[in-house]
Amino acid sequence: MMPDIKICGLSTNDAVDAAVTAGASHVGFVFFAPSPRNVAAAQVAALIAHAPSNVTSVGVFVDPDDALLDDAVSAGLDAIQLHGRETPERIAGIRRRFRLPVWRAVGVATRDDIHSAIATTRGVADMLLFDAKAPSGSTLPGGNGVRFDWRLLDGVRPDIAWGLSGGLDASTIAEAVSAARPPLVDVSSGVEDEPGVKSVGKIRAFIEAVRRT
Repeated sequence: MMPDIKICGLSTNDAVDAAVTAGASHVGFVFFAPSPRNVAAAQVAALIAHAPSNVTSVGVFVDPDDALLDDAVSAGLDAIQLHGRETPERIAGIRRRFRLPVWRAVGVATRDDIHSAIATTRGVADMLLFDAKAPSGSTLPGGNGVRFDWRLLDGVRPDIAWGLSGGLDASTIAEAVSAARPPLVDVSSGVEDEPGVKSVGKIRAFIEAVRRT
């Protein structure tokens, strides 16, 4: 079965249009000031209004405070993705406060990282997103265009919804899907011309490549 597709780090109507027209199931918006993909709530509200209602809008955050979450959720988000050092208690608190599905993104370098994430997320979040650990010196926990060994997920079937991110693009997605069989794939830098600048052509090519897997 073809995985669901999340195109993340969107900031323009053209990019949102390209994603949803090609068949993305999810669109992602980054609320993290150090990121070149950072967007404001008012901007996201307009982008969400531009997207079909059957496409899930996901806000991506790194150790957010409640004020930021309040502002961002008011834009019309359908889900919250946490990509920082949030504790299980904090994740559960966000889930209770906003009554939205919460995703937890985790950096992976070893199989132990995978099993630890599953154990600490069970009953706390609604979805796990396995990403590559950020390279040394990076200020961004994700969107770095690096991959981990996707074969580490072979035979691992978390008792929670999950997805795969990190190092994905049109040329690598077939290998990733074959190795890990993810229910969802998430791409950001792999569909950009430069950090923060999405390519309509690369978005379409990525989704077409997923369809061929």
